[in-house]
Amino acid sequence: MTTRMALARIIIGTSLVLLGGCASEPLPLIAAGTRSPEIANPQIDAALGEKLQENEKEIAGKIAAAIEVGMRRRFVAGQRARRDAHPKSHGCVAAKFKVARSLPEDLAKGVFVRGKTYDALIRFSNADEDANRPDFEGDGRGMAIKLLGVPGEKLLNIEQESTTQDFIMISHPVFLIDNISDYLFLLELNNSDRLLTKIFRPITIPFALGLKGTSIAWATTAKKIANPLYARYWSTVPYQLGTDAGRKAIKFSARPCFEGDPKLPTNPSANFLREAMAQTLENGAACMEFLVQPRTSSAMSVENSQVEWLEANAPFHKVASISIPKQKFDTLEQNNICENLSFNPWHALPEHRPLGSINRLRKVIYPYLRQVRQELNSLPVNNSD
Repeated sequence: MTTRMALARIIIGTSLVLLGGCASEPLPLIAAGTRSPEIANPQIDAALGEKLQENEKEIAGKIAAAIEVGMRRRFVAGQRARRDAHPKSHGCVAAKFKVARSLPEDLAKGVFVRGKTYDALIRFSNADEDANRPDFEGDGRGMAIKLLGVPGEKLLNIEQESTTQDFIMISHPVFLIDNISDYLFLLELNNSDRLLTKIFRPITIPFALGLKGTSIAWATTAKKIANPLYARYWSTVPYQLGTDAGRKAIKFSARPCFEGDPKLPTNPSANFLREAMAQTLENGAACMEFLVQPRTSSAMSVENSQVEWLEANAPFHKVASISIPKQKFDTLEQNNICENLSFNPWHALPEHRPLGSINRLRKVIYPYLRQVRQELNSLPVNNSD
C-alpha cells in the first residue's frame, strides 16, 4: 500500500469510526427501503460559545442515512451486526466511580456529588472499523464509562427516566474534524463510483482535510499501548458543567493511577490487549483518576475540536477515582451484555450536556444507528440503557 493510500485509509477510518460511522465499500447516499432519520432543530448554548454550522440539520440527516445504507449493505444474514463506532471490544469491566469529598463548589455539579459512589461499567475498545485488526497495530483506543443508579431527568426525551450517565473518551486529546460538512464530504468521496474520484481519492482526502486534520489522523492512529488500563483518554470535545448562570464549558479525561511506561510484549497476539486486561484483573485491582478541565478563556473554542485546550493554560482537576476490582470479565455472559450496551454522550444529565457540532451530530447518529443495529440483530429497539 502506498503512503498516500495508507493515509487515505487512516483518515477515512478514523473520521468515520470515531464519530460514529464507517464505510468499507462505495455507498449511495439514497437507497430504497431505508428510513429517513427524524431530526429536531439543533439547540445551542450561545452563552458558552456554541454556534450552528450552515445547513447543520440537513447535513446531519444525510450523514445518518448514508451510514445506515453502509451498515445494511455490509450485514450478512445469520451474523451479528457490529456497532459502527469502536467495533472491537477489549472487554467491559465492573468498576466503582467515587467522587472526591473535597470537590470545590464550582465543580460539584451533576453526578459530581461530594463523596458519592456509583457502580459503573467501562468498555475499552479499538477505533478501527475492522474488528479483526490486530491490537499490535497502531489505532485510536476508546474508553466508555456508564455510571449506574444516577437519578434525575436525562437530556433525551426517550430516556428521561433512565438511571445512567455516560462519559465517552478516546486516546487522543483532539479530533481530526471540526466541520460536519467535511465529514459529509468524506462520505460522499468514499461512496463515489466515479473512476476519476477513485483514482484521486488518496490525494483529495488529505488535501481536503488540510495539514491539521491529516496530522491529527496520523497521531491518533499511530499510537500503540500495552494495556488499556494503563492508557490515558480524553473527551476531545467539550461538555457543559452545571445549568445555572455559573455553568461552564469543560473537557474531561481519565488517566491511570499506575505510574510508569508498560512495555509492549514480544510477539503479541492479535488480541493481546484483552489478554493484558484479563491478566491484570485476575491478579489484582486497577485504578484510574477522572479529571475535569474547566475552560479558562472564551478563546478556547467549543466548536473547534481540532484545537487542544493546553493544560498549561487550563489545568485538569481530579473529580473522582475509578476503582476496577479484581475480576473475570471475559465470559460469554459479560461479553454479550457489553455488546448490547449503548454508549452515547447524550445519555446524560442536563448538567453534563454535550457541546459543539461534533456532539450535536452524535445526538443524531448514535441512537439512529443503534436502532438499525438492533433491527439487524432482531433485538427489541431500545435506547434507554
